[in-house]
Amino acid sequence: MFIDCRGVRLHVEQFGTGGTPVLLLHGWGCSIRHFAPITEDLKKDRLVTVLDFPAHGESSEPPEPWGVSDFAEMTAEVMERLSIAPADIIAHSFGARVAIDLAARHPALVNRMVLTGAAGIRKPPTPEQKKKSEQYQRKKAFLNRLGQLPGLKMPMEKLLEAERQKHGSPDYLALSPEMRQTFVKIVNEDLSDRLPKIKASTLLVFGRNDTETPLWMGQRMEKEIPDAGLVVFENGDHFAYLQEWPRFLTIVRTFLN
Repeated sequence: MFIDCRGVRLHVEQFGTGGTPVLLLHGWGCSIRHFAPITEDLKKDRLVTVLDFPAHGESSEPPEPWGVSDFAEMTAEVMERLSIAPADIIAHSFGARVAIDLAARHPALVNRMVLTGAAGIRKPPTPEQKKKSEQYQRKKAFLNRLGQLPGLKMPMEKLLEAERQKHGSPDYLALSPEMRQTFVKIVNEDLSDRLPKIKASTLLVFGRNDTETPLWMGQRMEKEIPDAGLVVFENGDHFAYLQEWPRFLTIVRTFLN
């Protein structure tokens, strides 16, 4: 089904009946289908709600560049409209960003949380990354100034896009110009200040070999979320929950029940 919410045509699906509702929030560049084995199992005795975040899956883009809190407020509205609050939340990567903000701002909506490969703590840049970023920003500002001169707007736009292709991450480059602004807002936002405000019991599941959200992030979250525990999948990467989904489900069911 589709829900019109905050200017977005949002794709939402529900499966199963009974039990405490559970909401699944996928990662950036993913969709509902990335939770397929989790959905199939939990729907046996839970009402499972999954959604495609704006600009993902079958959902439309947001009407303007959004930050994490915009995604969280949209999620809160969907939960209330579907009468699934309070719900248990299972979230991966970017979905965990949204869950962290949601749980900090709206504790009454969240029962328990499982965050896997959770993003939300900003990685400190290496000296080399910082240097490259400063060089890119200087060149970008220069090209923008040149683009204001008569007849140079289009040539400078082409040069700017060439610089973006050189410096941008694959996730960034795959996006529309509008969604690139959203992506930049999200990755530059550090949610560390939200962690101590989370009242929900939280289980963190991280892969030892995760390079996107390294294990140190999970360890820090475990320390700063008041009621949290950490499980490490020794052979797992950023998608540890899918690599070992039967094990993940056993752990999740034990924790949620």
